Amino acid sequence: MGHFCVVCGSPLVTRVIEGRELEACANDDFVLWRDPKVAAAVVVESDGAVVLGRRAIEPGYGLWCLPGGFVNDDEDPATAAVRECREEIGANVEITQLLGLYHVAKTTASSIVGIAYRGRLVDGATISPGPEMLEVAFVRLDALPEIAFPSHREVLKMYEAAAAAPASPPTRE
Repeated sequence: MGHFCVVCGSPLVTRVIEGRELEACANDDFVLWRDPKVAAAVVVESDGAVVLGRRAIEPGYGLWCLPGGFVNDDEDPATAAVRECREEIGANVEITQLLGLYHVAKTTASSIVGIAYRGRLVDGATISPGPEMLEVAFVRLDALPEIAFPSHREVLKMYEAAAAAPASPPTRE
């Protein structure tokens, strides 16, 4: 463990709080809550294909993934998704639909709550690999390469379900 109280500096001890073993201070009410990180992923679609990037970093070096990443503490998740697309696939993207949420359980780090979006390239945008990608490509869903993360495979299933669903009728005012 090796964590310390942010209030008094004392070493944290393991206590059972709300039925869970957590690190907490023996001298005051500080508890080290293991809150999840928030991430966003985007299925960028174009002419029957989606944009994937081949990772230039670990985890998953050399494998393919959707553009996405962690949401900064001062960002709206959709804004973070657009930023991640600029950073990873070198393109401006417009978010067109919220696909859903996903959870990545972790035991050695904070778990992740992911927000999956559907998007499209802004008119005239082209793709190019950012520093975290070896290459980027348009890939048809029936020809997907090995995807680095189970959560991205889950997002692609959400996308397939959304793409297959009939369009919602317009609402009346």
